[in-house]
Amino acid sequence: MVNVKTPEFQVFFNDLSHTDFNALFALLPPQSQRPYFVAGVPGSFYGNLFPKASLNLAYSSCALCWISDLPPELSDKTSPAYNGGRIHYTGASKEVAQAYSCQYKKDIKSFLVARSRELAEDGLMALIVPGVPDGFLDSQASTGSEFDLVGSCLMDMAREGRIKEEDVDSFNLPIYYTTPKELEEIIRSNGELKIEKMGTLDGVDAHDTMPDLGSRVLYLRAVLEGLIRTHFGHQILDELFDRYSLKLARSSFILHPQTHKSIMIFTLLTRHRYM
Repeated sequence: MVNVKTPEFQVFFNDLSHTDFNALFALLPPQSQRPYFVAGVPGSFYGNLFPKASLNLAYSSCALCWISDLPPELSDKTSPAYNGGRIHYTGASKEVAQAYSCQYKKDIKSFLVARSRELAEDGLMALIVPGVPDGFLDSQASTGSEFDLVGSCLMDMAREGRIKEEDVDSFNLPIYYTTPKELEEIIRSNGELKIEKMGTLDGVDAHDTMPDLGSRVLYLRAVLEGLIRTHFGHQILDELFDRYSLKLARSSFILHPQTHKSIMIFTLLTRHRYM
């Protein structure tokens, strides 16, 4: 039997420039025990990160819900999309949701243009994108309903004079959950990439993976703590998430988890071949 030698792999990890890549590298097996080489590439994935036609496989998991910037109209009191008193588009006006959607489409188009340039001729790109089912209300999305709770806790603290209300009005989360239909339309409009396979990964339920209250609070704090600290300061963090824990315990997300849905959208893409 002919011995087939495993090829050498070079793996690039990407995150924003302020990320501590050394913390990531410390979690990997020792170099002598892994059949691949690693490097960190800092920068936004909404722009070019690699040379042209240099990637055989691009993979993004649960990151394409973060938008690159917040629409300025969210903090403009003269705009129909002004989002005062809220921190997300969940439960807000249709103008607020539309502003988020427009920013998301702009970002994903930039992401696809960059990756289509970087993929080799026979390269693949696999995406796992957090989303909500087609036709679902934003308030029925599990994470969206939790953002509402955090926002209401911040407003409670503002009414009590713990923080300034204008600071809450100017704070919005740069997170958007797309639908399969919306994502497919964005990809097809790109023109450079072909959808080989697309579907939803069912059975990924937040209440199943984090069924107890404490785990859910720690998870959301890990996701949002950096954003909240930057905008409000670190002093409010413990009090805010203590309040959030009390509200979450009485919320439908905990009491009726079956009414809250979220999905993961799997997409496999290749570059179009032109004759």
